[in-house]
Amino acid sequence: MAEKLIFHKIADHPDELAWGDNHIAVAEASGKKICIGRYTDRFFAFAYKCPHAGGVLAQGWIDPLGNVVCPLHRYKFSLENGRNVSGEGYYLKRWPVEWREDGLYVGMETGGWGGIFG
Repeated sequence: MAEKLIFHKIADHPDELAWGDNHIAVAEASGKKICIGRYTDRFFAFAYKCPHAGGVLAQGWIDPLGNVVCPLHRYKFSLENGRNVSGEGYYLKRWPVEWREDGLYVGMETGGWGGIFG
């Protein structure tokens, strides 16, 4: 049975986040550090570390096709589905983001810290 999502407010407004030139910010949700990516006026929440070798994805970048690129080995992951598009077979944990009238929220499962999409 699927767990219910709980949405955690991470900012009153996206501009409150410390965005890097790479369009990635670090936030905290449910006591865990995560990355928030901004691409084509949309927001994406994904794991702080690469599933391959633990590279800090906030130090990577988002390419023109909407993939987050790990700074260590340049593995690429789709922001849309978490799939590793450079062919290594990994999946990036990610969570839904909602930009509401009162702030930016990230949805996480109530039963644990696992990503719901990957």
